[in-house]
Amino acid sequence: MIDGPDAQALMARLAQHRAVGAAPASEHAWLIAHATMHRLAAGDVLLGRGGSAQSLYVVLSGRLAIRVDRGAGSHKIIEWGAGDVSGLLPFSRGTNAPGDVVSEEATEQLEVAREHFPELIRECPAVTAVMVHAMLDRARQFTSSDLRDEKLVSLGKLAAGLAHELNNPASAVVRGAKLLTESIEASETAARRLGAARLSEDQLAAIDEIRMMCLKSAPTAMRSTVGRSDREDEFADWLAEHRADERCAGALAETGVTIEAVDTLAAIVDGDVLNAALKWMAAGCTVRTLAADIETAASRIHDLVGAVKGFTYMDHAPTPEPVDIRQGIADTLTMLGAKTRAKSVVVELALADDLPCAYAVGAELNQVWMNLIDNALDAVTVNGRVVVAASCEPGRVVVRITDNGPGIPADIAGRIFDPFFTTKGVGKGTGLGLDIVRRLLQRHDGEIAVESEPGRTEFQVRLPVEQ
Repeated sequence: MIDGPDAQALMARLAQHRAVGAAPASEHAWLIAHATMHRLAAGDVLLGRGGSAQSLYVVLSGRLAIRVDRGAGSHKIIEWGAGDVSGLLPFSRGTNAPGDVVSEEATEQLEVAREHFPELIRECPAVTAVMVHAMLDRARQFTSSDLRDEKLVSLGKLAAGLAHELNNPASAVVRGAKLLTESIEASETAARRLGAARLSEDQLAAIDEIRMMCLKSAPTAMRSTVGRSDREDEFADWLAEHRADERCAGALAETGVTIEAVDTLAAIVDGDVLNAALKWMAAGCTVRTLAADIETAASRIHDLVGAVKGFTYMDHAPTPEPVDIRQGIADTLTMLGAKTRAKSVVVELALADDLPCAYAVGAELNQVWMNLIDNALDAVTVNGRVVVAASCEPGRVVVRITDNGPGIPADIAGRIFDPFFTTKGVGKGTGLGLDIVRRLLQRHDGEIAVESEPGRTEFQVRLPVEQ
């Protein structure tokens, strides 16, 4: 209890307090009578991470903040200063602090112990109303911070997966473009030599016939690694025997050209002319092969960009609309392709052909699939198995994501949807994924359930169909 001159000074300070200043003087007097003065120096920890506040604090001066580290460095998620109330508030569920509550500068505050709350609610209705509004504002701040952090984590996963997916085709385009320039130069050099040779019509016809064979792929039996190697060795031996450039062997082996065809050519032209003809044809074959490879790689990049666009719904307003569940799951799996291949996970799809559209915000729904499928991939071992199935129930679309991981231990099964609860190592999990999934589904009138046993865990998502 605070009395004497200190109490009179506090009455004046409370009358100017931003949060409780409008309450009657009698309620200010009650606070002073039931509170103790609590002072913190800069850097003092009021409450450690995971701790649960047991008192209400009326901040008179200074500043406190909660900082958390969810794998990307410590950052501030909420702060209180002079004129605010913090700590345990009436009617609050009193969840654990997500991070350390630290005084950022010298702080002075009134502390009201939890045991006085019943009397506070009864005797101080105006102050209680202020506390309820503060509790709601704090809940909104935490929710906004959680959503922002989870979006950043999802963005990080998306960026990492996309960078990995884009690396191979982008490298193929760069490599192909460089080799294409070299092959075009080689083709032009060989063409000039052929032009200077003043070939007859029969010689030109024989060369043109083999060039047409270059447009065809090698026989199917030759497309295996062993078959292609044997075929290249055969051409290399033939070229060495005819004193031609053996570097042409690889390009000729990839085409439908046969040894019999080059034998026929060697019977019509020989020496430098034969070598120039073979170089010209090999360079032409290489140019066409590289152009096809560049087209394939560019198409892959185009498809990946399309998948990102579809996954993020970047050209859609964030409002509910008919959403194709099948396409959303396909785009999500594309984003997680690198992780799937890195663990050699078998992903099976069993999506009903007649699956109706769900009515939802597409980007938020894809965030649900991203979290659930990513968790399934984390749960399984190398060569594990994940099944994504979707079917219909009356008025609902049901998506089931099943993995053959170790399962969820019974002692934590009831906590997996709690904020900040995670079984992953530091920096690998925020403890927000399933909580965000639950919140997003609640916003869409959806439901989520889980069934787990050793060797099988299934998350079930139910969403209302488009009306």
